[in-house]
Amino acid sequence: MSGTTGPDQPSPDQLRDALRLMWRIRAMEERVGQLKRAGEVHGLIHLSVGQEGVAAAVCGQLRDDDAVYSGHRAHGHTLAKGAPLPALLAELMGRVGGLCKGLGGSMHLVDVEHGMLGATGVVGGNIPMALGSALAARMRGGDAVAVVFFGDGAVQAGQFNESINIATLWKLPVVFVCENNGFAEFSPRSAHTNVERVSDVVAPYDLPRETVDGNEFAAVRSVFGRMLAGVRAGEGPALLECLTHRLRGHYEGDPDRYREAVSKAEWQEKDPILRLQRQGAADGWLADGDPAEFEAAARAEVDEAVEAARRSPFPDEALAASLVRAGGKS
Repeated sequence: MSGTTGPDQPSPDQLRDALRLMWRIRAMEERVGQLKRAGEVHGLIHLSVGQEGVAAAVCGQLRDDDAVYSGHRAHGHTLAKGAPLPALLAELMGRVGGLCKGLGGSMHLVDVEHGMLGATGVVGGNIPMALGSALAARMRGGDAVAVVFFGDGAVQAGQFNESINIATLWKLPVVFVCENNGFAEFSPRSAHTNVERVSDVVAPYDLPRETVDGNEFAAVRSVFGRMLAGVRAGEGPALLECLTHRLRGHYEGDPDRYREAVSKAEWQEKDPILRLQRQGAADGWLADGDPAEFEAAARAEVDEAVEAARRSPFPDEALAASLVRAGGKS
């Protein structure tokens, strides 16, 4: 869902498109969980069910020439940045029709055409890479930006503070987006830091910083849009902390015994999709039958993409060797 929208109020059509995108992410990830349990998706899988509002609000305001980097929970960001759903699912299923020919998998998603330049399982490892893209954008001219998604656990990594320091020192065009779901893998934030808010960690660097309810699409969109406009204008980096909640464990299959379960009633209030639907009904831009239609369309699209992925073969062993490059004289 690439576009050119800004911090202004979104139109009803833009809001409906955002809701469709959030349903596409939800339907995709729930199906990925099923495929993992059925043995059709391999390796560690980290789902972002419950965090769709951040991906839609942020990536929905970016262009294809804006670079995005993500971490191990990257499916939603990749889809929201514009990656084709069939190719994304084929990659997760290890098929040659995938974004990386089935060789990258869940934690190594790349779609250069739409500006999704990489995801990594190395916590915090994506942050300095985003600075590289920001510096390259500066050197090329224009107003392209880099956006990097990370969790609150990455803030304890040395490269986070080093990157914040360089970004502010050089006024690089980068937005740091922290999806703070309260847990660094299995550890609550209180177990690894005395600083409750990530936005307070960066206070000494004097950059625009704000903490918002990550389950509230409108709040994330508004604040990110304002930050994005400033970064595009050459005002230097910004940090947005989104307080979120993931409904799944750290990885698919995680027993998830280390945190309290959210009750169904509580999640009905928190769920970013349901919250946006309630707001749409109250404001009049969402008809009674729209939510069910959006969900059904998303699940049908995912079903078609899964079948397309199944028709794609697994990569040949020779493919990996053909992609290895060695230096030397020609």
